Amino acid sequence: MTADELATRLSARLTKLWRTETTVGGLRRLSGGASRETWVFEATPQDGEPVRLVLRRDPPAQADPATVAREAAVLPAARAQGVPVPELVDHTLDAAVLGAPYLITAHVDGETIPRKLLREQRYDAVRSSLAGELGRVLARIHRIPLADVPELPAPDPLDWLTEHYDELGEPLPPVEIALHWLRRHRPDPAGDTVVHGDFRNGNLIVAPDGLRAVLDWELLHRGDPMEDLGWLCVKAWRFGTAQPVGGFGGREELLDGYAEVAGVRPDPGALHWWEVYGTAKWAVVCRMQAERHLGGRTRSVELAAVGRRVCEQEHDLLLALGMPPERPEPEDPTPPPDLHGRPTAGELIEAVREFLAEHVVEGTDGVLAYHARVAANALGIVERELAAGAAQQRRHDRRLAALGVSGQREFAAALRSGSLDPLGEDVLDAIRRDVADRLAVANPRYFDQPA
Repeated sequence: MTADELATRLSARLTKLWRTETTVGGLRRLSGGASRETWVFEATPQDGEPVRLVLRRDPPAQADPATVAREAAVLPAARAQGVPVPELVDHTLDAAVLGAPYLITAHVDGETIPRKLLREQRYDAVRSSLAGELGRVLARIHRIPLADVPELPAPDPLDWLTEHYDELGEPLPPVEIALHWLRRHRPDPAGDTVVHGDFRNGNLIVAPDGLRAVLDWELLHRGDPMEDLGWLCVKAWRFGTAQPVGGFGGREELLDGYAEVAGVRPDPGALHWWEVYGTAKWAVVCRMQAERHLGGRTRSVELAAVGRRVCEQEHDLLLALGMPPERPEPEDPTPPPDLHGRPTAGELIEAVREFLAEHVVEGTDGVLAYHARVAANALGIVERELAAGAAQQRRHDRRLAALGVSGQREFAAALRSGSLDPLGEDVLDAIRRDVADRLAVANPRYFDQPA
């Protein structure tokens, strides 16, 4: 469906809903978001003022009516508990209306882009208070009556993680280490509540004077409320800054804010467990996102690139467990090939990457500029792998041979079965070095981020 066709259908829907002729203009899809589509637009009723609205819908090939129904139910229930959320204007599960189940909400002014929230001067004042405020908001989310959001799924977190990891069929030894640790140290549940499921920097609308709205409730479920607090503290959502709570503040501030509303201060040890869990989950979800591209369901350069972010989460898992990988020594330059001459494959990739980054990104905006930036980053990964990958593979093979296994699959199976000690010094050394090599190709700047 083209943007013009979508605008026509939106106009017809709102005309019926508001019982007056309504025109739709300025329809624009926002960049980012690997699952749902987000569109902003203005709806102008006859003899009325323009109203700014937001449409969120699944891509038609991935429609999930149950998720939309739950999100439509939780928004008013959250508002009743004092959670800032956009006002729900319309929703339907009938794909015939707009091509897929959807929600329309009022537009909320503010910023969602983490880079701006964490670095721009106009947000300096609000950053200092956000960790505590997010704790208070989470406590309000967790007191939403379960009866107000019926038919919430209630997966066991470790079963969910193990099942989805195994379905990928791609062994990740650091995830095996994390699963071993998580099973041994699992805390007692802190409760049984509504869980937002994706409460993090990037899914919040923030203004210079405070939090305006909590977005993206599509992963809503029922479970341990500590899951939301741990997810917020996952290092990926700090976007290169030092403060652990979404880059905004400290864990103590988060727990203090939560206690103000909940009346009970969460256990820091349980928070750490859920932070490790969230990091392992994000590693698996990154690979799941890439599988949508690799399996042909949704061909996307963004989804493909996300798959190479797995090693960032592997790094963070080892960091959270007290065994951080170290940056590997630089590779010796590879001599240029004799047969094909110059420019080499790496030099051609470099030229295309520079073109995308310096011309396409600068000359476009919106979704195209965003995807051009992603594509340029992906070419940087290929460029570095061409230069270093062969030497890295040889080192990897030698490390695994010293452990008596051949290949990642056999290594992961040995860790799962216990035939190799998951916490053995030689095992952990091999895993740390492998992760460091992968990260040196995928995102070498990640080594410089604050721990």
